[in-house]
Amino acid sequence: MSIGLDQYLMLSAALFATGFFGVLLRKNTLVIYMCLELMLIASTLALVAFSKFNGTLDGNVFVFFILTIAAAEVAVGLALIVALFRRRHTIQVEELNQLKH
Repeated sequence: MSIGLDQYLMLSAALFATGFFGVLLRKNTLVIYMCLELMLIASTLALVAFSKFNGTLDGNVFVFFILTIAAAEVAVGLALIVALFRRRHTIQVEELNQLKH
């Protein structure tokens, strides 16, 4: 039994939905950030699946660039979270209300 395109896309959709609802329901900035990364990985899984079943390498090349940018995003995102924690001593979203006046 081989795995078809529909199974890959269902897994990708499930991962994306998990990340999306995780972003909506969480109050911790680190967990929200990890859910955003999960959504990014779900979209790259769909690209790789389409590339595999179309017999081209276009999706794989695109995923290579996405993961390269994601590595830079991780560095910047975690630096922002550390800076917020050092300044406010919390990473809870409700307490990060500096922009509210």
